[in-house]
Amino acid sequence: MTRAHLALLVLIAVVASLPLFGGAYALRVGTMACMYAIFALSWNVVGGFAGYPSFATAAFFGLGAYATGILLSKGVSLSVALAGTLMASFLLAAALGAVLLRLRGHYFAIASLSLVEVFRELVNNATDLTGGGMGLNIPLASGSGILADATFFFYAMWGLLVLTALVVIAVSVSKLGFGLNCIRQNETAANMVGLNATLYKSIAFGLSACFVGSAGGIYAAWVHYIDPSDVFDILYSVKPIVMALVGGLGSPLGVVCGAFLYLGLEEVVWRNYIQIHSGVLGVLIIILLLFLPHGLISLRWAMFWRKVKHV
Repeated sequence: MTRAHLALLVLIAVVASLPLFGGAYALRVGTMACMYAIFALSWNVVGGFAGYPSFATAAFFGLGAYATGILLSKGVSLSVALAGTLMASFLLAAALGAVLLRLRGHYFAIASLSLVEVFRELVNNATDLTGGGMGLNIPLASGSGILADATFFFYAMWGLLVLTALVVIAVSVSKLGFGLNCIRQNETAANMVGLNATLYKSIAFGLSACFVGSAGGIYAAWVHYIDPSDVFDILYSVKPIVMALVGGLGSPLGVVCGAFLYLGLEEVVWRNYIQIHSGVLGVLIIILLLFLPHGLISLRWAMFWRKVKHV
């Protein structure tokens, strides 16, 4: 385990102390921060390690939200529903990845984006099961008051973030991570030396979907009501890419820092420029990427280079 991985785990451990210092608002922001970090870490597996620009995050987030919501409405406990959602998301995404990941570059990006609309239409038309456009009401999971409810879901999302970070770190130092790095650099050469690129990419796509699906399940249980326009929002596919670029593509520590910075900017801009917050946030992101094209993680290298030049 590298120092960057240790720093990532320390950073996530610090986030766990948030309920000691803040009220319901801090818990809401903390829950969203953990959810965004899960998005960024999950996207990094297929986008950062393998180099495939996936836009399928919103598709698996929405699917996980509805899968968990339906199971909860049938009387299944939250832990069992989340475990089932995680496994189902992994298997479904791995099967889809075996087909979609035969495409490359822009073609794969468009194909992954189409998954969002396909799943949204399926949910809209399965009215008896999902409520269709009317949405789905989800029963309370904890039922212990507003603050206790917020604390419960904060730690639920934080626990999923810890699990996601541990798996992503394990992938980055494993044979799978090495294989994905080879695929990103030259997939044809990787195939020629005997690497099973299809299997590696399918596993990466499954891992990028399963934690996002479980995050969708926790989100659905947290808000108690979901509808297709909310959980299949295309911004859920765009934001992880921006977070990864802001933090540093391919670095687990960088993408989590990027997720936290993005959420901070989003909150500040929303409070001060409520009418034009999307435009202001977009300009800030562009400026940040212009002056820091390799993300936050490149700051230490810039400082190191200045020291070398000074010597």
